[in-house]
Amino acid sequence: MKYFYSLSGTLSTYRWNTTGITILNSSQMTFIEDLYFDSDDTLYISDEYNNHVVWKLLKNATTATIVAGQLTSYGSSASQLHNPQGVYLDSKNNMYVADYNNARIQKYVNGSTVGITLAGVNGSVFNQVYGPRDIVIDSTDTYVYIADDSNNRIMRFQTNSTTGTNGEVVAGGVGAGNTITQLNQPWGIHYLPTISDYLYITNCGGHSVMRWIPGNSSGEFIAGTPGTAGLTATTLSSPTAIKLDSYLNLFVADCGNSRVQMFCQNNQTGITVAGTGVAGSSATQLNGSRGIAFDSSMNLYVADTGNNRVLKFVKL
Repeated sequence: MKYFYSLSGTLSTYRWNTTGITILNSSQMTFIEDLYFDSDDTLYISDEYNNHVVWKLLKNATTATIVAGQLTSYGSSASQLHNPQGVYLDSKNNMYVADYNNARIQKYVNGSTVGITLAGVNGSVFNQVYGPRDIVIDSTDTYVYIADDSNNRIMRFQTNSTTGTNGEVVAGGVGAGNTITQLNQPWGIHYLPTISDYLYITNCGGHSVMRWIPGNSSGEFIAGTPGTAGLTATTLSSPTAIKLDSYLNLFVADCGNSRVQMFCQNNQTGITVAGTGVAGSSATQLNGSRGIAFDSSMNLYVADTGNNRVLKFVKL
């Protein structure tokens, strides 16, 4: 039984089946990076290499279709991707993709397969990104927030930009490190401004999770031991994706430990909700899990990257 406290202080429970169901596997996917559900429970999957595409899997479907990129053909044209990472949709069903090796963010307007470069143009350092990982859109569709991994910062760009300019640093950007003013290879990012002022960020290189009010000069550590990897309930190893529920409980893809950890609000002791902490390929194990997502029923989906599959853990 997984206990958590809601915002009202009511004690509630979460339980998931610890045996995953394979939804997609290596017959179609090659290196699954990120997962995202839209409001219709359509699942979007970034497939980094060798496919270099983003797939879409309709609710209850068994076969995914390509919605961005050209299968096994990477490149920098408007219709190509090169090692896509984070994927996110706004309320108008415009899709945004972090195009890692092309150092840009691509926007696909409601079903188009031709991307518009929203961020990552030449020029000012504030127009550029270097190794973008996960992305998130705010609740008003005004800004896209980008985990700018190799620059150790979080960038913000307007979603209606067509020039890729006017980026802002909203967290980090003062070099890699494990202090409250620094980020260390930020990877996962989540933002629910209707219920919290904070950005929630995983430091893959720092083995920690931070929360940070956009624009502030410092944040605070809320999970993991900064700069130290571990396999205990209070430590992490190379965390990647992060998701929040409406109660501000955190779910972290603890990639180096091949598990998914849940941290109840204001609690730094994690509960393992998927995986065993030992890499493997059984239905109860994960291998380098990088992405996580929840459907509308709070079933947990995990990008089991090392096993080239997506696993579904059913909420009980």
